[in-house]
Amino acid sequence: MNATSKESQKMVTKTFAWPVFDESDVNAVTDVARSGAWGNPDCSGLVEKFEKEFAAFCGSKYAVTCANGSVSLRLALIAAGVRPGDEVIVPPYTFIATASVVIECNCVPVFVDIDPNTYNIDPDRIAEAITPRTKAIIPVHFAGLSCDMDRIMAIAEKHNLTVIEDAAHAHGGIYKGKRLGTIGHAGSFSFQSSKNLNSGEGGIVVTNDEKLYDRINSLRNVGRVKGGMWYEHHFLGCNYRITQFQAALLSSQLKRLEAQTTTRDGNGRYLNQLLQDVKGVTPLLLPDDADVHTFHLYMFRYDESHFKGMPKRDFVARLIEEGVPASAGYPYPLYKQTVFQEKNFMCYAIPEDVDYTKVFCPVAERACATEAVWILQHAMLGTREDMEAFARAIGKVQREVLQ
Repeated sequence: MNATSKESQKMVTKTFAWPVFDESDVNAVTDVARSGAWGNPDCSGLVEKFEKEFAAFCGSKYAVTCANGSVSLRLALIAAGVRPGDEVIVPPYTFIATASVVIECNCVPVFVDIDPNTYNIDPDRIAEAITPRTKAIIPVHFAGLSCDMDRIMAIAEKHNLTVIEDAAHAHGGIYKGKRLGTIGHAGSFSFQSSKNLNSGEGGIVVTNDEKLYDRINSLRNVGRVKGGMWYEHHFLGCNYRITQFQAALLSSQLKRLEAQTTTRDGNGRYLNQLLQDVKGVTPLLLPDDADVHTFHLYMFRYDESHFKGMPKRDFVARLIEEGVPASAGYPYPLYKQTVFQEKNFMCYAIPEDVDYTKVFCPVAERACATEAVWILQHAMLGTREDMEAFARAIGKVQREVLQ
């Protein structure tokens, strides 16, 4: 069989481009290059312009750009006033930065298991994990699905905890009429190249708290403060600023975000319908209060018992052969990363009795090992016909396995 005939047998033959851009994006960056005003701060004001645009998009009072989404989380934590040895509750099913920035702040990440129906942090487990040393919670709106923020905020209020939303996947997501990132005390977003809004790298923090905003703004700008001199430094900050190039590109890309989010949300909900009767494939729960799901990832739970025991990774490989932009996701929960298992970090404030080899979150373990399957976000910008092709590909793999 030649390559051409084999390719024609794929259920999905379309290539899904990312990033999406046109001459308006090219011109925006070219204009910056021609201006010679590349850095930040300078007189062009493009960074401040984007910050105001993104704050308005989210419905927050303030926004502070920075080098990347990891830095934005770290700055928000420091500005919130965490101290060495404080505990910060995080989920184990997320990118490493959600937990590693906690250690960078000389604090202790406490891993709390996820809800099996949403793969977001489980509020019941949060309540069980709180100790006198707990100072903050970082709920991750994983894949762009909103966490149960009402319950999380109620827990935080009861125990006087700071909530920093990790919204790296959730640009444009809405929970009960509110944009994700604006419900907690601060919200952190990433503009890394895979994200729904991207400039290659970059991050931003949104908040309605002026004091928090001022502190974050200072920390990302070498400790300078409003009204101070250029060589006057009040806090131990660093240069975490973005460039005018990134700001210009982000302002241009932001014009597409609302429409792209609507497309992803509609396609994700449609694919949920298409897969609802496929045995062994269970789309994650989409609660009624999740007004808009950004579908940075489309996720479903895979049950190998309906595929003759085919391991998840083999199933995903078959989907990829069919042209579906799929992934098996994280190989294991965060606490099983070598850096945590061997405590390969310099953090004088983590107590000796903290032992991540003893952490076990059963839902996250199952998600990583056998259940969670991802379809990547750029594919969710396709058409309804593309979603139907994804569903047919899953059905084809199942039929062939069961033959």
